[in-house]
Amino acid sequence: MVTAIRVHTLGGPEVLIPEEIEVGQPGPGEVLVRHTAIGVNFIDTYFRSGLYKTALPLIPGNEAAGVVEAVGEGVGDVVEGQRVVYLHGPGTYVQKRIVPAAKLIPVPDNIPDEVAAGVLLKGLSAQYLLRRTFKVDAGHTLL
Repeated sequence: MVTAIRVHTLGGPEVLIPEEIEVGQPGPGEVLVRHTAIGVNFIDTYFRSGLYKTALPLIPGNEAAGVVEAVGEGVGDVVEGQRVVYLHGPGTYVQKRIVPAAKLIPVPDNIPDEVAAGVLLKGLSAQYLLRRTFKVDAGHTLL
């Protein structure tokens, strides 16, 4: 059993309830990650409040860093004990989670888990806005 933060009814922060849940073992192509840090993002409030539709109960969170504890069949590029970060949510407000191995990104030794978990979604959002939503070129002003 692991502790997860769950939402059973939509609302403010008061609906975030710690509960014990069963995680299980990874299946083919999956790994079990023990979270050491999670990213907290404004989008989490949208799910919690109901602004973004989601099924309940909900475990919020979209990004996390941690250590691989178990590897499922057919996973060849991830090993137990490896530090990783991933974006796969919602569902990261939990101590351990089964994640598709293809979602994992190795974390370099010089990057703390708190930084890895805290910048992944924000960095991807910035990249998307600067490269796909509006192509920034020389002469443009950014705020």
